[in-house]
Amino acid sequence: MKQKTLEVLEFNKIKTTLLNEVISDLGAAKIHQLSPSTDFDTVVAQMEELDEIAQIYNQYRLPSLSGLSQISAYVKRAQIGGTLNVQELNAIKRMIQIQNQFKTFYNQLVDDEETINYPMLDSQTMLLPVLTPLYQSIREKCDETDLFDAASYELQSIRSKISKTNQRIKSQLDRIVKSSGNQKKLSDAIVTVRNERHVIPVKAEYRQDFSGIMHDQSASGQTIYIEPSSVVELNNQVSRLRNEEKVEMERILAQLTASVAEESDALLVSEDVMGHLDFLIAKARYGANIKATKPTFTTTKSIYLPKAYHPLLDRETVVANTIAFDEDIQTVIITGPNTGGKTVTLKTLGLIVIMAQSGLLVPTLDGSQLSVFENVFCDIGDEQSIEQSLSTFSSHMKTIISILNEANENSLILFDELGAGTDPSEGAALAMSILDYVQSIGAQVMATTHYPELKAYSYNRPGVMNASVEFDINTLSPTYKLLMGVPGRSNAFDISKRLGLSLKIINHAKTMVGHDEKEINTMIASLENNAKRIDDQRIELDRLVREAESLHQQLSQKYTQYQNYEARLMEEAKEKANQRVQSATQEADTILKELRDMRDRKGVEVKEHELIEKKKQLDDQYEVKSIKQNVKKQRHDVIQVGDEVKVLSYGQKGEVLERIGNDEAVVQMGIIKMKLPIEDLEKKEKVKEKPSKMITRSNRSTVKMELDLRGYRYEEALSALDQYLDQAVLSNYEDVYIIHGKGTGALQKGVQQHLKQHRSVSSYRTGMPSEGGFGVTVATLK
Repeated sequence: MKQKTLEVLEFNKIKTTLLNEVISDLGAAKIHQLSPSTDFDTVVAQMEELDEIAQIYNQYRLPSLSGLSQISAYVKRAQIGGTLNVQELNAIKRMIQIQNQFKTFYNQLVDDEETINYPMLDSQTMLLPVLTPLYQSIREKCDETDLFDAASYELQSIRSKISKTNQRIKSQLDRIVKSSGNQKKLSDAIVTVRNERHVIPVKAEYRQDFSGIMHDQSASGQTIYIEPSSVVELNNQVSRLRNEEKVEMERILAQLTASVAEESDALLVSEDVMGHLDFLIAKARYGANIKATKPTFTTTKSIYLPKAYHPLLDRETVVANTIAFDEDIQTVIITGPNTGGKTVTLKTLGLIVIMAQSGLLVPTLDGSQLSVFENVFCDIGDEQSIEQSLSTFSSHMKTIISILNEANENSLILFDELGAGTDPSEGAALAMSILDYVQSIGAQVMATTHYPELKAYSYNRPGVMNASVEFDINTLSPTYKLLMGVPGRSNAFDISKRLGLSLKIINHAKTMVGHDEKEINTMIASLENNAKRIDDQRIELDRLVREAESLHQQLSQKYTQYQNYEARLMEEAKEKANQRVQSATQEADTILKELRDMRDRKGVEVKEHELIEKKKQLDDQYEVKSIKQNVKKQRHDVIQVGDEVKVLSYGQKGEVLERIGNDEAVVQMGIIKMKLPIEDLEKKEKVKEKPSKMITRSNRSTVKMELDLRGYRYEEALSALDQYLDQAVLSNYEDVYIIHGKGTGALQKGVQQHLKQHRSVSSYRTGMPSEGGFGVTVATLK
């Protein structure tokens, strides 16, 4: 796409607005590189990818990317043997933390919404590597500014010695400054530091009263800072310990840097994926701000932008217009008054095409359609140059010649005031000739003009359509509404009448206008009314069709849910009935036993076959529960030998061993082989082997932030708690909720005692009333 076109259509302003939506320098770099693609598959793919993230952005609260930054320079320095500092290691740690949070969020989303598919986003998250061990290493060794004392045993020992020595120094200096004999000799009764040595501030005239080393003096020269001789050796000890501390810190940082170097490839992949996600989320956020929608792309030449508006204009005041090139229309000519919105319409069309081909949502109603163009050419605005001695006409013509030399059938050309700046008759003829040429090469064209001759141009040229911008006679101002299919009509008589020109003069002027022109103006007025009505009806029809499709989809889902609910109720009813029959049968057995005992003891006449017959009547009421399920097939892929399938009626996975005709197949489910109808089988994707270098999709079964131990035995509960805490630490959770119920309080006491001793738990508390009260314990992880 030509750079001049991007400048004329102000695409850089769109990119500037996008820069306000990104979080990191990674996303900003991708926005700076953003440009429209001309490959159809690429354009469709990037729009589908944006649509997936936009769906999630509009429905859920995405994890924060705050703190995400470029780490490639740090990783490459680690690869060549450099040593990273604490701030650089923290940038890497933050990157890993952000990617883990996003993976956890995405896995939870996919688990909760099994029917929703995000194939392109899924492919991105699959690339995110497992870097939790590196994250834990950095987290355990340092905070945001420095290494922890406990980063190593040696460092802890050195810092402990430094602290103790400094305390001894301060203690000795405190005695000096607090001595009553020294009060008048000191500028202030404090201990301070100069050149990393502890000193005292002494008045210059008392310098000889203090033996020691002078390190500094005040600007006025009245105060000098002396290190007393009594603490010189202690300060020297601190200096030696500081050097040892520095060496040990370098060793620890080098060790952490080596760990970074080992994961360099994975870290660079993580940086690329997270930067791309930041870029996508920024585009989705911008689309939501301007209420933009997803266009569809067609391989045939098509432009349909319902209620499109320029994204750089005020959304509250801008007039939205429908821009449409019908199937057999190649050229649209817009006529109308100056400042009526013709040029804005051209820029709106051109900018929307560029935005769509750059993977951005477009400012239109739902249902927009676009072709993918190799180039968008613009002749918009006056580029008259005094230095180059070019007139307005010459300047336009120079641009037009350049366009005609480069345009082809896959181009979109935008002409503003075509043929203007010269003799009207010659300009109109030249404009029609240029339009004939670009139509002959197959390019799609939108042009604005003042020439009345071009109003009739579309009526004797196939593939050409008129359009106009509306003018309100009552207010004597343009409405900025675009009327497709209607040429602009002259309003000179009406405007003159509104301004107060004598009716006699106006009527005399009308007699000079040919009868054909009067009929044309009348016809145009009628076309304006019809065009506005049809445009409104088309928009309304599109809305109703979308609502009908959405309603149909919702009803289908509700009907399926109803059928499943009905089947579940029937199963529950049968189960309850079976329980009652079983209870009655047991009661009958008891009565029969008592009757037999009575017969045996007292000789009562009760025939055995009558007793058995009565019991059988109860047994016959029992409903046999089928293990088969009535599940409707959702996918209709071709089933082949070797495919992994789900057997819907049994809810089990299996593998197809043999096809029997077109309607049946032999399926292996565990140790069972069964012949089943094809309609009972739904194809599943086989699980791919994980790459040897990089483990992807860790924690696929997402860890929830709560563990329910109600109903567990004591030993089972503690074992489950141990496993859950390990998984929660790997998911980078800070707080988790352990639900143990109230009961006797034994389980609560056991859980809290276990948390108190657990290596990954920093603290715990009883839940607030809104969190479950005494039935819940909230644990904070390290």
